[in-house]
Amino acid sequence: MSHILAIDQGTTSSRAILFDAGMKIIAVAQEEFQQHFPASGWVEHDPDDLWQTTLRTCREVLAKTDDKIAAIGITNQRETTVVWDRKTGKPVHNAIVWQDRRTADYCRELREEGHGDMVTAATGLLLDPYFSGTKLRWILENVEGARARAENGDLLFGTVDCFLIWKLTGGRVHATDATNAARTLLYDIHKGAWSDDICQLLDIPMNMLPEVKDCAADFGITEPDLLGISLPILGVAGDQQAATVGQACFTPGMMKSTYGTGCFALLNTGGAPVMSKNRLLTTIAYQLDGKPTYALEGSIFIAGAVVQWLRDGLKIIQDARETQALAETADEGQNIVMVPAFTGLGAPYWNAECRGAMFGLTRNTGPAEFARAALESVGYQTRDLLTAMQNDWAGKEQAILRVDGGMSASNWTMQFLADIIGAPVDRPQVLETTALGAAWLAGMRAGVYPDRDEFARTWALQRQFEPRMDAQTRARKYGNWNRAVAATMAY
Repeated sequence: MSHILAIDQGTTSSRAILFDAGMKIIAVAQEEFQQHFPASGWVEHDPDDLWQTTLRTCREVLAKTDDKIAAIGITNQRETTVVWDRKTGKPVHNAIVWQDRRTADYCRELREEGHGDMVTAATGLLLDPYFSGTKLRWILENVEGARARAENGDLLFGTVDCFLIWKLTGGRVHATDATNAARTLLYDIHKGAWSDDICQLLDIPMNMLPEVKDCAADFGITEPDLLGISLPILGVAGDQQAATVGQACFTPGMMKSTYGTGCFALLNTGGAPVMSKNRLLTTIAYQLDGKPTYALEGSIFIAGAVVQWLRDGLKIIQDARETQALAETADEGQNIVMVPAFTGLGAPYWNAECRGAMFGLTRNTGPAEFARAALESVGYQTRDLLTAMQNDWAGKEQAILRVDGGMSASNWTMQFLADIIGAPVDRPQVLETTALGAAWLAGMRAGVYPDRDEFARTWALQRQFEPRMDAQTRARKYGNWNRAVAATMAY
């Protein structure tokens, strides 16, 4: 009973990863699902796609082993909002994805009415459509009969982890963990409880909300007919927090940056929350034994998604791996800057209305220059986050940056990141840190994986990228980026 099944339900695909007793990957299954864009700035998923792709990938990896599974760990795309019928399990609307900006006007109204400070003080978040609360309100206001059903106790709300737990346990468990709760805009991260004041402000019936547990806790037993065996769910964390755990960022001052669909940097600030003065988020990094550890977080909405756009939108590549070779051949004399604000800009700008832009185009600009600008945009946005974090972390030790996620496999992208931030970037041997974090939480709870300190000692460096760019070039290129962002927001 020494293997752990990790479910990694992401924005563009669902994956199941099987880890052995030594926390090594022995089987992986992955399945993409359809993205829905019903209007400009709107992004939705069919909840049944999330469930069925999760179920199929789990069955696929379990079929590859005869070994006993000790537990399941779940990690998930955060903030994505699902509302379903308590009795039937049928969603009342598509899941509204974290990237969705449909509630931007409502968030602006709330800010103009003076509610922003109260919300930030309780949740550590900003009044922005990124978070679940206003998405949930939109469903209640716009789906016929939803509000009445919710007030009657017939509807449940959850982030994706919560929805999967409910489905896996046959509707017996309606629960989430503290890291996902902390991303809803409804959870008081200081009190460790749902906020009555914010639920009243957004007109959210509190009977819809799930129970909140530690990241390593008992989340129920799976229905035997789903996976052919009943398995305990013992670990849950939102994807960025799971990556923080997987990177063993357990010491204040340690920082990880995950490059997936978006990019998310978390800086461990210890047992006391640090309220940002630079429009970063204060959030829960993880919660164990009833004690939350806090973090500062910067959120970039578009990272790997910009490469998807090159592939699916512009069709100038067929595979994401082509971008590195293209970037290496780009004309360095062209100062092309891409601001990938396809769904607005996240931290530290928090501009939901602006959209993407390109600057410096010439008649010689082609696919190579587009690819280079796309990859560079990830580095520029990361520097924005690091600058804000360093200002909030003033007087503390220099943050150690560990990277992971799909784009971190690109040597060109990581070298540019080191160049533009002017500091080393550490890439671990295990890049699947999100799934590893979920697996360790479940395995530690099950008693088959080591404790926190021993787990941290297993972290191993695969490569460190040292900055090579001279200070003058760095300043010039980052200055071009800042002008491009200002122009994009002005437009």
